[in-house]
Amino acid sequence: LERMRCNIEKELTKKSKRKGLKKESGAAELPAAENVRTAQPPPSPITVCIGTRKERFSGITIAELLVRIDQEPDVFLTVLDDEFRIICNSPEVHAVALPSSMLADFYVYPAKLELHFATVAQSECRWYRGLMPASNNASQIQWEEVGRELTYLVRTCDIGYHLKFGCTPRGREERVGPTTEIVAVRPVQAGPGQCPFEVRHLFTPSKLPPDQFRVVSYNLLADYYTDSDYSRTVLFGYCLPYALEMDYRKQLLIKELLGYRGDILCLQEVDSKIFDCDLRPILEQKHFAGYHVPKRNTAEGLATFYDTAKFDFIEKNNVIVSEIMDQFPELWDKVCSNEPLVERIVKRSTALQLTLLRSRSANKYLLVANTHLYFHPDADHIRLLQFGFAMLHTRRVYERIRREHNLGEQALALLFCGDFNSVPECGIYRLMTERYVGPEMADWQSNEQEAVRNVSLTQPFPMASACGCPPFTNYTVGFAACIDYIFYQTDLLQVTDVIPMPSEEELKMYEAIPSPVFPSDHIALVANMQWKASEPGAS
Repeated sequence: LERMRCNIEKELTKKSKRKGLKKESGAAELPAAENVRTAQPPPSPITVCIGTRKERFSGITIAELLVRIDQEPDVFLTVLDDEFRIICNSPEVHAVALPSSMLADFYVYPAKLELHFATVAQSECRWYRGLMPASNNASQIQWEEVGRELTYLVRTCDIGYHLKFGCTPRGREERVGPTTEIVAVRPVQAGPGQCPFEVRHLFTPSKLPPDQFRVVSYNLLADYYTDSDYSRTVLFGYCLPYALEMDYRKQLLIKELLGYRGDILCLQEVDSKIFDCDLRPILEQKHFAGYHVPKRNTAEGLATFYDTAKFDFIEKNNVIVSEIMDQFPELWDKVCSNEPLVERIVKRSTALQLTLLRSRSANKYLLVANTHLYFHPDADHIRLLQFGFAMLHTRRVYERIRREHNLGEQALALLFCGDFNSVPECGIYRLMTERYVGPEMADWQSNEQEAVRNVSLTQPFPMASACGCPPFTNYTVGFAACIDYIFYQTDLLQVTDVIPMPSEEELKMYEAIPSPVFPSDHIALVANMQWKASEPGAS
């Protein structure tokens, strides 16, 4: 306080001297009597103190002051006769940014919004639009309020307008911080027109009733794999550069995901930043909860979301497949002597995400598995082994859950979603649908130096592909095939409807995907499901 008092006194003294000098120069021609009347009195002693209106605090430490502030609702810093209320941990907008691309008929929301001592749910968000004047001075824009939520569905009539976002942070005990505003650098642009996924939305006009649930499995195409010269010129050289930018694609991805009105979302190739800044905040507004599992040493991974109105979260179990293989000697001992194979498979960062949910309507449990297997063309054997270990781990978790929760045979169902990078003719599809893959399977020989011999795989669950085997779930210039699946346990679940896939003509509209109307090189799988009726006497 003494330092504060000295600094204030120093500044006031400087100002007093400057005023005195000005008046001296202006008063040089005035009579002496008038000069006497304009002389400045010396500044009054500066008082600086902290306390309440009843008590002045003295000799108090910062720690003690914080305790008093927590106990006393009204603690003030008093400077001369001015009072300033002291608030500890006042809500504030620490950082905010808007996306570089804003399209008509798509949702816009902050690209970054970091709050201190406040939550988005409690805070007040506002959107405004205005036309940039000829002076190109944003401070002269006449603003019109257009929205009061975190997200704003940009309208066609907003094209050419600049948008402004404002946030008033609010925290506990109704504390309110200062409003922070930010203006978009670019005006709203026209969107690409109707996207093929919007035609699919015609089949999902509303949420399903409580006794049914809609599952979405979708590889989003991570920015991690598109933000390079190689991807822009070789992998996706056919895609217009602006349509490959994540700021453009994520607007389509959010609109597509929301439009399916799903209940369980299993997503692959999810950038950590996209999860934190886009998916989680937007889906939380729609009453979803979810979490992200990054691959080892990689900025992308898996994400599973679920509608909290239909499911309760019970537990999660996430692993890197290559880190659990030696836990299953019945399979590991058969391949560990193959050094080239082991060297290659242990380097893989493939993740397996397991989420246990409880249905609120049926009081039954759903074990949701999500994965993205190794992609390389000569790695059918690697993928099949990865999946073999993944199923061994899944079975172990499944059996533990039944024991710990005392669940009957019909109370826990398995749902396995993902990008398996494996066509229906290969071993993964056979293992899931026929429950067995023998040593004669061609997958084992996909790389001669790493060939897997005398290995067979089994799994105990009766499973089927909810969407069947469409011609394409991935469609690029270099490769197009069915490699994504929603596998479900057929004795406990049944498919009530499958959302139609886009036609090949739509996929070829811009040669291949991604494109200005397809945000990923994969196609979302969407299926409606319900629990099968329990058999009499079953628990």
